Amino acid sequence: MRAFMDFLDTLNGILWHDIVLYVLLAVGVLFTIWTKFGQYRALTHGVSVIRGKYDDKAHPGAINHFQALSTALSGTVGLGNIAGVSVAVALGGPGAIFWMWVVGLVGMALKMTEVTQAMLYRNTDDPENPHGGAMWVCKKGFAKIHPALGPFGAAVGVIFCITVLISTITGGNMFQAWNVAEITTTYFPSVPGLATGVIIAVLVGLTIIGGIKRIGAVTGRLVPFMCGIYLLGAVVVLAMNLGALPEMLRLIVISGIPKFMGGQDAVPTGAFLGGTFGYAFLWGMKRALFSNEAGQGSAPMAHSAAKTDEPVREGVVAGLEPFIDTLVVCTLTAMVVMSTGAWKREAAAKYEGPVAIVPATAADGSAVAGKWVPSRNDLPAKSDAEAKISNVWRENDPLFMLVRGELDTNTGREIHQLAGKVVKGGDGSLRVAWTPYESPAPPTVAEPGLYLNLRGASLTGYAFDRAMPGMGMWIVTLAAWLFAVSTVISWAYYGEQAVVFMLGKWSVLPYKLVYCLAVVVATIPGLLKTDQELDALTALGTGVMLWANIPIMLLFGPQAMRAYHEYMGKLKSGKFKGHAAPPIVDVAEGKDVR
Repeated sequence: MRAFMDFLDTLNGILWHDIVLYVLLAVGVLFTIWTKFGQYRALTHGVSVIRGKYDDKAHPGAINHFQALSTALSGTVGLGNIAGVSVAVALGGPGAIFWMWVVGLVGMALKMTEVTQAMLYRNTDDPENPHGGAMWVCKKGFAKIHPALGPFGAAVGVIFCITVLISTITGGNMFQAWNVAEITTTYFPSVPGLATGVIIAVLVGLTIIGGIKRIGAVTGRLVPFMCGIYLLGAVVVLAMNLGALPEMLRLIVISGIPKFMGGQDAVPTGAFLGGTFGYAFLWGMKRALFSNEAGQGSAPMAHSAAKTDEPVREGVVAGLEPFIDTLVVCTLTAMVVMSTGAWKREAAAKYEGPVAIVPATAADGSAVAGKWVPSRNDLPAKSDAEAKISNVWRENDPLFMLVRGELDTNTGREIHQLAGKVVKGGDGSLRVAWTPYESPAPPTVAEPGLYLNLRGASLTGYAFDRAMPGMGMWIVTLAAWLFAVSTVISWAYYGEQAVVFMLGKWSVLPYKLVYCLAVVVATIPGLLKTDQELDALTALGTGVMLWANIPIMLLFGPQAMRAYHEYMGKLKSGKFKGHAAPPIVDVAEGKDVR
């Protein structure tokens, strides 16, 4: 497993090189200017469209605009908003949020462009079950340039589909299931992670077996409900910490801009080890892109099922996704984690008396060269502040101690985490089982305290609990389940579109069985141990899709922009009259287009 993770780290280093991030930002700025700041159109005209004012049952497609947006949002508003944002703040610091905002804004233009392209080239041979996405853009777009390029376009489409399947299994499936199992076990230790995986797999299987119409019906109801619950809880926490908001906003901006513009690296405190501008930039970009999927090419597959005869209209609707996902939901999560101090939390307990770093020992008691552990493994009593949240240690609680070693260029410090977890000894008492720190020279103890090693959704739940003990258990656990199930459902559809393009309809059932099995596999105990391993998987999926989709967007971008400006010209001239908005319940359930 270690060799595989090292390979992933190397590959992700290429996929997520700084140059790639700068190129992506530049493409987002390009389409922002090309659409004449089309973000405004998404927030105005897009809202009218999803309200049902332009829905028509005679148009080709399977679901209305609201359901298409809900399906796409259910794929983006997932555990990336709960877990990914927490990881970004915990590792990159407040500056990561600044770059999430930037990606959210330019991502609106990217989404509008890629969805417009997909709608221009979608396959409507079966008007009730259309297919679309970058693979169809390639196949039909290259053939339109010249018939001889058709096979080449189909081959490029297959390459894109392969990247879709990689992202489907990693970020759209395993990331979601692992995180739900993690937070469920954190709050309900008696619930095995594998049981969580089985339940999710059954719920997802019962939904995706009904195709896009059932998926649209489920997400149309589920997305507003799950977002409402989570956002209400976040607003309550922020209201309790209202006085901290101005300082948080200052930290986000000052840590997110380069030093030559007056910025400064985030100051290390408590569990936060510090972060350079480059590290904040990297984590903000990665987490925002994973969360809102702008430029990734996934959402166009959901939007292509929309009932409409105007491709740009659905593109404008898609521009709302990054706004809702990143600028609203992700921001509220980040504010909760920051305002409660969870990201820079103090030690949960401190050792009294000396603690040293000693060589790790093998089973026969001999010292292991280059591996080091603390000299103590007993569990001191929790601090008074921590006891208000939970006053007892629980088996499998993840921990770490701060040690001083070699310089970490990401944080700009020599401080590192030496990880461990709470285990039950032979006499039934709890103790710490340390994971040896690997280094030629022994590190030294930086602080003789035990920190809770909170990862992803668990950190967000902890932040809610710091505001109101017990709140994280219910709000975040419920939101994590709803967000994850909805995301896994949507990504099942994306993967289905990829296998249909490559292999035909016969492959759908085998694919769905394998997909549901992957949900269970992700929750096998010990398969993924750290948030770094989890990030490596999700970064791979997002990265390969970006590398495949961005060139396609640039190549066919002029056609999308031509269609966009033609549509906006007609809208300004009053050609699109629309009609009175149907009842919101009918829109959510898709009754207005039946």
